[in-house]
Amino acid sequence: MSAPTCFSLNWIDGHIAHLVLSRPEAMNTMHPTFWRELDEIVTQLHREGTARALVISSTGKHFSAGMALETFAGAIQMDDQSPEGRAAIFDLLTDMQATFTKIEALRCPVIFAIQGGCIGGAVDMVTTGCIRYATQDAFFCIQEINIGMVADVGTLQRLPKLVPFAVVKELAYTGRRLGAAKAEQYGLVNAVFDTPEAMLAAALQCAKEIASKPPIAIWGTKQAVTYARDHSVEDSLRQMGWLQGAIWSNAHVRESIAAMKDKRAGSFTPLSALQSFKELG
Repeated sequence: MSAPTCFSLNWIDGHIAHLVLSRPEAMNTMHPTFWRELDEIVTQLHREGTARALVISSTGKHFSAGMALETFAGAIQMDDQSPEGRAAIFDLLTDMQATFTKIEALRCPVIFAIQGGCIGGAVDMVTTGCIRYATQDAFFCIQEINIGMVADVGTLQRLPKLVPFAVVKELAYTGRRLGAAKAEQYGLVNAVFDTPEAMLAAALQCAKEIASKPPIAIWGTKQAVTYARDHSVEDSLRQMGWLQGAIWSNAHVRESIAAMKDKRAGSFTPLSALQSFKELG
């Protein structure tokens, strides 16, 4: 993969991936290159299995102003004049949705650090994360309704799992801004910080704590929590039995306990790298 133009990817302590939206002059808007690079980066992180946690932050005044509207006026033509054109809209959206779903399905936890505006497609993006931190000036806006369309890349599907349903309806119908304090009150963000620097430090510290645990135990925990979100308690308990039986490691438990007693970092096996069928041929 060539060097990205919309992001920078850094590694901290060899186990924490830090992905930064790096086009503040354009308010980190989402255009075709943004989507292509994001998909490639997340796919690579997923397949390599090296990252034990991923922190996604941004630059400039705003986290992201969402979709680059000029894209739809130029590079992408949404044809609503024929059934074939409308079918192409479905396929385009499915492809975009899949990119954000890759963030949600990443084999390690994802932490978002959000400053300023988190608008439109950016809300779709941050709802895929496990943990969200925000600055006091951060706000969330389902901007799509303000430009005459329905949010379509995940906000309306994931946000109801995170905040009260009536709040989702209010935001989605009105396009109002949800400030950081209220977002914390509703449970959309885990904590609010005075400055971007303090927020990012907290996000990286959380990632560091996650990275100190056995990667397979974190993987299993993420699998269980995500499954429980969408299934009954009974089904989730049954899934938990199969999951624990598949990943249990006496060695990891012993090492974790020994590391705690010795007040040192534990030594754990990384997740295995993934290969596609094409690579095996």
